[in-house]
Amino acid sequence: MAQGGSYLSPEGYEKLRKELENLKTVKRKKLSRAIGEARAHGDISENAEYDAAKEAQGLNEKKIAELEHRLATAQIIDEEKMSKDEVLIGATVKLKDIDSGEELEYMLVAEEEADYAQNKISITSPVGSGLANHKKGDVVEIKVPAGVLKYKILGISR
Repeated sequence: MAQGGSYLSPEGYEKLRKELENLKTVKRKKLSRAIGEARAHGDISENAEYDAAKEAQGLNEKKIAELEHRLATAQIIDEEKMSKDEVLIGATVKLKDIDSGEELEYMLVAEEEADYAQNKISITSPVGSGLANHKKGDVVEIKVPAGVLKYKILGISR
């Protein structure tokens, strides 16, 4: 993998690519128009509207550069080549909380794709990294800020 890169699912890669395209086309044009309108209001040395538009343009360009770098250095996860019996990025893990008996299911994803509302947790989060490389049947203890979680891995799927 390229220096500083990360793993992305094909869906995550496509989502970032579409976001980049939107920033480069739609948002860039909108900000350029806003700068032109602010410039038309007269003296730009004391024009807060112009300053705000230029700052927004700078932030947009920074975000474009970050996304371009992230996409250039990312490796797309090939599910076919991943172990099916080990908790790795891209796996969906069914767990049983040893203390409460509650069953949970999480998909381990890259940080960019994490969405707790959809049960997608980052492989680099405390829970994600604590589950990584374990197998079905393993009991895992994970230290989190609130204490220690104890999970039994009931199943792993892709």
